[in-house]
This record gives sequence, C-alpha cells and structure tokens, in this order.
Amino acid sequence: MAKDPLDPSRCAKLLSALAAPERLKIVRFLADGEQNVTAIADMLKLKNVVNVSHHLSVLKHAGLIRGKKNGRFVLYSLRPGVLEDAVEVGVPKDALNLGCCRLEMPDCRV
Repeated sequence: MAKDPLDPSRCAKLLSALAAPERLKIVRFLADGEQNVTAIADMLKLKNVVNVSHHLSVLKHAGLIRGKKNGRFVLYSLRPGVLEDAVEVGVPKDALNLGCCRLEMPDCRV
C-alpha cells in the first residue's frame, strides 16, 4: 500500500494544536516577529502566564513555533517556513501552510 501523501497523523496534530482561539491569536501575533511571554499574555489579555506558557508549549510541540533564550527571557517566533513556504507557491502571506491544508488569517491589526 502506498504512503498517504496527506500524512493524516501529522495533519491532525497540527490542526489540534491550532484548535484553541488563543493559539490562533498567538500565531497571528508572532507573524509580526518574535515576542516574549509577557507581550503575548498582554495581547491575549491574560494575567496568568502559566496559561500562555501552556499554549506556547502546544504550538512548539507541533513544530509551529520555536523559542530562543535571550538572557532571562525566551523569545518566541514562528518556525521558519510556516508562512514563507506558503508565499512561494502563491498563497497570501498571512496564510499558514500546514502541508495538508492552509489557513488564511486575516490581518486584524488596527
């Protein structure tokens, strides 16, 4: 039997990671550049940084974001290629290319 090019397990993992509204907001926020947990918590209007850290952990485990230690802080950013790969094939720059599908994220900045 031929391997399924869709890779359903990987696709389900990515879609599951994006299933929370906070995580979609984080991904959209990180599209503008790296941010620390405090900035992300402020954007989400959450006082409990533990909740933000959980969301970041889920996104990181799915391979959508990465963290880079900078002194006492960790700066989070989108994994290289999450947006760029989509742009190369003509997908709008605000779309996430998950391989199995793409999610277009409208620009909600004021």
